[in-house]
Amino acid sequence: MNQQELIPHLFRTEYRKIVAVLCKRFGFDQIEIAEDIASETFLNATQTWSFNGPPPNPAAWLYSVAKNKAKNHLQRNTTFEAKVAPEIIYATDTLHENEIDLSPKNITDSQLQMMFAICNPVISPEAQIGLSLRILCGFGIDEIAEAFLSNKETINKRLYRAREKLREQKIKIEIPNAAEIDERLDTVLTTIYLLFSEGYYSVSQNQTLRKDLCLEAMRLCNMLIENTSTDKPQVNALFSLMCFHSSRFEARVDKNGELVLYDEQDTGLWNAELISQGGYFLKRAASGDRLSKYHLEASIAYWNTQKADTVEKWENILQLYNRLLQIQYSPVAALNRTFALSKANGKEEAIIEAEKLNLGDNQFYFALLGELYTGIDNEKAIRHFKKAFSIAKSNADKQAMQKKMDQL
Repeated sequence: MNQQELIPHLFRTEYRKIVAVLCKRFGFDQIEIAEDIASETFLNATQTWSFNGPPPNPAAWLYSVAKNKAKNHLQRNTTFEAKVAPEIIYATDTLHENEIDLSPKNITDSQLQMMFAICNPVISPEAQIGLSLRILCGFGIDEIAEAFLSNKETINKRLYRAREKLREQKIKIEIPNAAEIDERLDTVLTTIYLLFSEGYYSVSQNQTLRKDLCLEAMRLCNMLIENTSTDKPQVNALFSLMCFHSSRFEARVDKNGELVLYDEQDTGLWNAELISQGGYFLKRAASGDRLSKYHLEASIAYWNTQKADTVEKWENILQLYNRLLQIQYSPVAALNRTFALSKANGKEEAIIEAEKLNLGDNQFYFALLGELYTGIDNEKAIRHFKKAFSIAKSNADKQAMQKKMDQL
């Protein structure tokens, strides 16, 4: 890896570790200081390494500089407090202990604790994802703005308000106790799920797929699995779901960046190792007596990795969607169920069900109707594809709809 690639790579992998450890050490009251110290560390690296070249162990160099900067900050605070309130006698030296622990164990623990602190329902889901991308994934403000199809000013304001809210509510950076983990874990999993979805159905930079967002979501979920207190069935089910979806990454987009619909994907491009991993974690998720939406979605994703286009496959998928909609209704799930219905019972029945949904602002709704009417009423099919084209958010989706219309 050359020097131009090295610092951006290290920023993605090490920035989040430094910030998580420093945030845990300083608390949310000084979260901006933690981020500033981490940013200054990388600025020093850019300046120093451009003259002297990178050191033999770049990560260790970054940790050393960050530790020194953090110690200096803590020492300045101690000196200031001693001058302002010399009468205060601290019962223990640990309050102002200046040692910064960047050991692998503390890095992992800090990131896990930050995950629970950030994924707190006192802030909005958008803010949870934004802070997760910034603090837990090492994304820059430009990248976060791109992921949300927004601008830097809006993202900066959103993150500032989120930090203020966490401060006001005195949210602690810690793993909840055993009694609270299941309740809080749902919010954490929702954030990870939304982060993965943001990458899997990306419209930023006219990209259909943002693998970096998907991989970060999988990394965060894997951290939960590796911790015994959070290694729950629903966590394994979500990881299984992401493995199955990730297995079809290479087949979802063609060489021109255009979306490839499921029926047209080259199954030879599906990743067998990820499919196998998905099956392994789905089996691990089978313990316990709680059936989560992640169990059902992972089971659906499993069947979608089975290459044979059989009636059994689509009947199983249809029944799984029926159960999923009973647990948690969503228009997207209802839409996907209609596609499975067309495969299991025929297009005519699926058209009746699809038109009941009436999702007037959803491009995928009109794309599905175009598919269902193809071969039955091609004029109607073209009208629906045109509507999908007009409200599509990415060039890749528009190109896919144009291709369908050209074929008709």
